[in-house]
Amino acid sequence: MRKVIIPGEVIVSGESYLPGDGTEKRGNDIVAIKYGLAEEANKLVKVIPLSGVYIPRRGNLVIGKVENITFNGWVIDIGTPETSFLPLMETPRFVNKNGLDEFLDLGDMVVAKINEITKRGIDLTTKMHGLGKIEKGITMEVNSNKVPRVIGKEGSMISMIKDETRCNITVGQNGIIWIQGNNVEDELFAKKAILHIVEKSFVEGLTEEVKKWFEKNRRGK
Repeated sequence: MRKVIIPGEVIVSGESYLPGDGTEKRGNDIVAIKYGLAEEANKLVKVIPLSGVYIPRRGNLVIGKVENITFNGWVIDIGTPETSFLPLMETPRFVNKNGLDEFLDLGDMVVAKINEITKRGIDLTTKMHGLGKIEKGITMEVNSNKVPRVIGKEGSMISMIKDETRCNITVGQNGIIWIQGNNVEDELFAKKAILHIVEKSFVEGLTEEVKKWFEKNRRGK
């Protein structure tokens, strides 16, 4: 079973089905929360997004997870088929070769820039200001194709979200977003706003739509 599905559409009904990626269970129905191709296998239902995968470019800001530590750096998963590597020499301070896990350990999230793309993979750097290990806050993932909508023209949309939610927000071009606020409530509010933007990304006049959303959902009012 593979058919094009839109958010809100019921894919299958029945107690025995389980919701997978891009779906959620509402009563006995499995409903799509993403636009894409519906697929069912062994009673697990998921939606494969139709929008394209992230294409890395030199200079892109990305957020990834440490998935391996080698003798001279870290392998970082940024959601690309190619391997991404952060060399030891691309860190902002001296790191002992015997203590790489003290600087970045397995599972740590890191903000980096793409330094170079070669045949063997992607080289990252954390030498610039604002890059490095994520210590606080939350991360979320959106389709990388939606990143321009989240940022907005000349950063207008992301500025509005920051002002309304009182959070610092770093948007990776690979679709991973880091939100850091004074409390979890503010962070979750920012996440909710970003999810709304992603959901409404096809709407014309999106900025006005999001302004109205904030007026309706503003915390403390």
